[in-house]
Amino acid sequence: MAKAATSYKPRLQSEYEDKIAKAMQERFNYKNVHEIPKLSKIVLNAGIGDATNNSKAPAEFAEDMSLIAGQKAVVTRARKSVATFKVREDMPLGAKVTLRRQNMYEFLDRLVNIAMPRIRDFRGIKGKAFDGNGNYAMGLKEHIVSPEINYDKVDKARGFDIVICTTAKTDEEAKALLELFNLPFRKGGN
Repeated sequence: MAKAATSYKPRLQSEYEDKIAKAMQERFNYKNVHEIPKLSKIVLNAGIGDATNNSKAPAEFAEDMSLIAGQKAVVTRARKSVATFKVREDMPLGAKVTLRRQNMYEFLDRLVNIAMPRIRDFRGIKGKAFDGNGNYAMGLKEHIVSPEINYDKVDKARGFDIVICTTAKTDEEAKALLELFNLPFRKGGN
């Protein structure tokens, strides 16, 4: 007889189900449990500025991004040629990865508890970088703050964008949700 597979649940996902959802329901008085905002996906995206001079840079950074995300990243390519920027159609220009479910919670946990404290002169993230629909965008200047990256093997520290998408209807709800996930917003609001 085969053993029943034990389902693994990330720490933040369990915390959301046990505490955060209840706290959100109490704060905003939702009538239905499906109204409670939750994380839907996290997108990591990077454009490689020197990709026109170094065609291998996007593929190399995609490997680093795969390590950071815990999921395979894809190389993004130019849709059309732009002579001014020396870009040809289908030229590799960056890398991206979309995280959902368990990978999303694992990444957020590592970002908040390991990577952000390693950022030099870190005072918190901006509290006004919401898009009006409950999604939050931020950027990291150096990908080497992630514990998965071996600093000695990196030729150049690169930055990337992080977009945290939620099911919240307003920015206020989204910010409350992300605060409950312990995202370190700056004091004073900006």
